[in-house]
Amino acid sequence: MLNPNMRFIDPHIHMTSRTTDDYARMREAGIVAIIEPAFWLGQPRTEVGSFKDYYSSLVGWERFRASQFGIKHYCTIGLNSKEANNEALAEQVMELLPLFIYKEGVVGIGEIGYDDQTAAEDKYYRLQLDLAKETNMPVQIHTPHRDKKAGTIRSMEVCLEHGVAPHMVIVDHNNEETVKDTLDRGFWAAFTIYPHSKMGNERMVEIVKQYGSERIMINSAADWGISDPLSVPKTAALMLEKGISMEDIHKVCYQNALAAFGQSGQMNEADWMDNNTVDQRDKFSDNSILRGGQTPVVGEINTSSSATDSNIIR
Repeated sequence: MLNPNMRFIDPHIHMTSRTTDDYARMREAGIVAIIEPAFWLGQPRTEVGSFKDYYSSLVGWERFRASQFGIKHYCTIGLNSKEANNEALAEQVMELLPLFIYKEGVVGIGEIGYDDQTAAEDKYYRLQLDLAKETNMPVQIHTPHRDKKAGTIRSMEVCLEHGVAPHMVIVDHNNEETVKDTLDRGFWAAFTIYPHSKMGNERMVEIVKQYGSERIMINSAADWGISDPLSVPKTAALMLEKGISMEDIHKVCYQNALAAFGQSGQMNEADWMDNNTVDQRDKFSDNSILRGGQTPVVGEINTSSSATDSNIIR
């Protein structure tokens, strides 16, 4: 069992797609901070206003909703690779980005990169890298599901072409095929623990055993698909069971994410360490997370190790 006082950061999770109950479970499991990258909705957006409202929700309502459970919510803002292929709309979205990347809680440009590795994806990836360099913001890269190794290497090479330093770039969705290339080039290597695809937690244990914990972090990327918002604490519990040290677990499941995204100047440990209280009587735009008859929680939020017991790891 993990130390009940252990804290976790999930640096890639799409909470817009999750229920409020998930926030309660996450906090109980020890998750104190999350990063929500901008991504697509499962179907193409058709108007730039849809992007505007979505970005607004990431820095507004979703940030509030997380706070009601004692979780600090951050986000990365960007044009995702799938929708970069709609060039007429992509041009309008590029004009929106500078209006949001300076908002409170925005810790990077992301998630950006390649999907089918088209010319349009390459164009808007490069434009967003230039924006990140200009604003000195970290970059969160989505690596493609198809032809992953070539796409991952290409993603990093283009970063270097644009003068974006490797220490400012989090390369996500790594696997056994890409991890060495990512680490050898000096980039942060993020791994997504996602059921039946990307990376399983048993495989992740072997990655940490082989490569250690330097510049490696894990996330859940939980979204509207079949996914698990507790992937980070569950994998931490499995790591401990398999003999990985608490120091390495802390780095992979907390400290490395803080170090990487903290370069934005927007994410500090004091954000959650110095304020461990909630008041569910609060409202955002006159809206509450509560419904009629529900009793608000007011006061200090405590974590529990119950959600990380080994009986729910798999």
